[in-house]
Amino acid sequence: MQEKEIEVIYEDENLLVVDKPPGLPVISRNRAERTLGDLLAEKYPEIKRVGKPPRYGIIHRLDRDTSGIILVAKNKEALIFFQKQFRDKKVIKKYFALVVGSLKQKEGEIRTLIGRNPKNRLKQKVYLPGEPKTEGKRLAVTYYKAIKKFRDYTLVEVIPETGRKHQIRCHFLYLGNPIAGDKLYRFKNQPCPEGLNRQFLHAYYVKLQMPNGKEKEFKSDLPKELKVVLSKLIPQKEL
Repeated sequence: MQEKEIEVIYEDENLLVVDKPPGLPVISRNRAERTLGDLLAEKYPEIKRVGKPPRYGIIHRLDRDTSGIILVAKNKEALIFFQKQFRDKKVIKKYFALVVGSLKQKEGEIRTLIGRNPKNRLKQKVYLPGEPKTEGKRLAVTYYKAIKKFRDYTLVEVIPETGRKHQIRCHFLYLGNPIAGDKLYRFKNQPCPEGLNRQFLHAYYVKLQMPNGKEKEFKSDLPKELKVVLSKLIPQKEL
């Protein structure tokens, strides 16, 4: 991937809010691979004193091919403060996702357990309460609302209440409406919109409390290449 300048959405003495491009891992086990953490540590060397390498002050994560808002703490006190909000589920995060097909319900809640897929360790798997082998699996809750219907696809606003690995991608595959362009959580012979080279998933909104007690919202516009993909789809009159 060609290295991009990381866009800064907001910055103060405690918090850095950046817009992560697709294709850039937040962190990586491959030390030769450049990551968001590496780029931020070069530009903001003070975060090397926050948290543990290679994550440093990065408060939460996005998948490699998911774009959008990432929060970074600039000091140890801020890292503890913001991480507690995530643990206490006080942070509101919203995503745009383009899913394959039509949703059975225009809006709803997906509430399951999620754990590693025993057949593919790169993937997560939905487990339902009462099923065998659910020991150690973690609760995952995702809310969603259809925004616009296209032929063969639906644009959805997604609000995850929990932050499990691959949660949104795994949950929509479970619904039977996988994320368009997703190469890991997909059906065989799944259609893909023209020009889409990655999963259509963008973290566009975050709301949380700042250390001064005030709430603050951050927004990231849908990337240009995803807008182009939508412009080529055929809209439908009804959801």
